[in-house]
Amino acid sequence: MSIFETDIPGVGRRFEMELTGGTRLVTVVHHDGRCELFRRDGEDADGEKILDLSGDQANKLGSILEGAYFESVDVDELTVPLGDAILEWVEVTPDSPLADEALTDTDIRAETGVSVIAVQRDDETIPNPGPDFVIRPGDLLVTVGTREEHAAFADHVEP
Repeated sequence: MSIFETDIPGVGRRFEMELTGGTRLVTVVHHDGRCELFRRDGEDADGEKILDLSGDQANKLGSILEGAYFESVDVDELTVPLGDAILEWVEVTPDSPLADEALTDTDIRAETGVSVIAVQRDDETIPNPGPDFVIRPGDLLVTVGTREEHAAFADHVEP
């Protein structure tokens, strides 16, 4: 990953980082501590402003991203009470093949190994939805399965 730094006279410093797919994240740190974040879809594309942060907000976000508030772990080394199984939350998009389908008609468990153990719909949580439960766009499915099963489920959910 390459990061390009440029001084901006009278303003501050600019940092540009290459992301996946040719997208770039541009950060402008002003002399007064204010920070602006932009997204560019390519090297020659115009930037789209994402955030404009005060100095305090920028410092807080930097601490979060650095891991001062939450220390990430190597999930491949993580041991949990469920053995190899993990919980995932997956939002159903309007164009998902699961949208407006009953659980029984989706064959999620048979095709992927993942089980839907709850659904968050707006402010309501539906635990252990039955086979006739109809999945709606915007639903947040709480699923349990192994990493491999979740990878298969992700392929199953995408349009």
